[in-house]
Amino acid sequence: MSKYLLALDQGTSSSRSIVFDAQGRIVAMAQREFRQIYPQPGWVEHDPKEIWATQLATAQEALAKARLKAGDIASIGITNQRETTVVWNRRTGEPVYNAIVWQDRRAEPTCAALRARGLEESFKRKTGLIVDAYFSGTKLKWILDNVAGARAAAEAGELAFGTVDSWLMWQLTGGAVHATDVSNASRTLMLNVHTNTWDEELLKLLDVPVAVLPAVFPSSHVYGHTKAELLGASLPIGGVAGDQQSALFGQACFRSGLAKNTYGTGCFMLMHTGSQFQTSANGLITTSAAQPTGMPEFAFEGSVFIGGAVVQWLRDGLHAIRASGEVQQLAQSVPDSGGVLFVPAFTGLGAPYWKPEARGAIVGLTRGSTVAHIARAALESIAFQSAALLQAMSRDAVASGGAPVAELRVDGGACVNDLLMQFQADLLGIPVVRPQVIETTALGAAYLAGLSCGVYKSLDELAAQWQVERRFLPTLSRERAQELMQRWEHAVAQATL
Repeated sequence: MSKYLLALDQGTSSSRSIVFDAQGRIVAMAQREFRQIYPQPGWVEHDPKEIWATQLATAQEALAKARLKAGDIASIGITNQRETTVVWNRRTGEPVYNAIVWQDRRAEPTCAALRARGLEESFKRKTGLIVDAYFSGTKLKWILDNVAGARAAAEAGELAFGTVDSWLMWQLTGGAVHATDVSNASRTLMLNVHTNTWDEELLKLLDVPVAVLPAVFPSSHVYGHTKAELLGASLPIGGVAGDQQSALFGQACFRSGLAKNTYGTGCFMLMHTGSQFQTSANGLITTSAAQPTGMPEFAFEGSVFIGGAVVQWLRDGLHAIRASGEVQQLAQSVPDSGGVLFVPAFTGLGAPYWKPEARGAIVGLTRGSTVAHIARAALESIAFQSAALLQAMSRDAVASGGAPVAELRVDGGACVNDLLMQFQADLLGIPVVRPQVIETTALGAAYLAGLSCGVYKSLDELAAQWQVERRFLPTLSRERAQELMQRWEHAVAQATL
């Protein structure tokens, strides 16, 4: 039996494909960037055809690099940028408009109108989400309302809506499959996450005809088979999950209380909460976790808007470094931040603060402050924001009768920074654990695909396969860590005056 798995990792700025062996080790990888389209301030679009072309090219390239034939692949897993919205013609396969990206804010007037009608609680109760332009449902409504002929075509059953996973599956199967998984569907504001079905009341509120929606399946499921000419053989598509839920799965966080943080441009922290739907009293959203079976499973989620992007600002805005990789050396040239605190609220503050009006601030400067102190404070800001998120999650967990988070599993590009990871452990007072494979988003999709085709027998088998590369243990006293967090919260208050 074939023991290799192909993960298609379709992200916001690039498409990647990774071939994994059955032990979860990377065999080969390929990546291609694609255009970001900004028609006007606050609008962000992608060309759906470019997403498909780059994704297919990387899949073919990864197979070639691995020196494997399509027949060597047991199954394909898909993970994707979430909330990004595509609408296309069912007969021709042509998109009716560009993909509207998760970052896009054009649907805010629709959201404001729903909130003004007092409907936020209905959405939160059924979907776990807040009413925000971030999610797909209001983007879909905008396309139906603003693209000539779109609404009439949708009501006649001629159009298909999907997040990027659905668009890729349609293309891979030659239009035979119009489907999504529960984790992606849970980010649309249209799925009742208690029943994993589209909700009639919410569809009515958003004015979305049910005819445009994809079928919803568990995350580990044989959705269909690829056209043979694309990769050299017809392959099963056996796993699908939105990128953050896929990373939670790739980190083997399969049970309540296990948490992961992905350190990328922003930071995304998810904590598995089991089969019980819980709402947060601390500024987090509730989302469907990747679900191997039809049984609902949930997670708390919080996002930090500016994580690793603060390092890009040091490079491109302040010209303090020439390359992002230089930041650790510069930060380590001083023993601490010298009292400097950097709140990188360039686009407001996300969870647990939710302060869109906040703006970036550097506080605590003295005549002795140098660019090295600012660089260290910038790195530390990623850990401070993540610590505030984890503390909020632990408060929610304890309030619902669970235990506080006992360790934090980490992934994403910035988790290779040892200084940052050690400071994170010091602030949290719990171990920060970096796995051997940090490409956990793609790994999660591969694992979901492997489960549906029998490469793996159980979640226990996957949990046993998860390997630690390094465990960062806290070295600060809890009193000192609390003092630092209080100083951070004071700096946040100054950034939101």
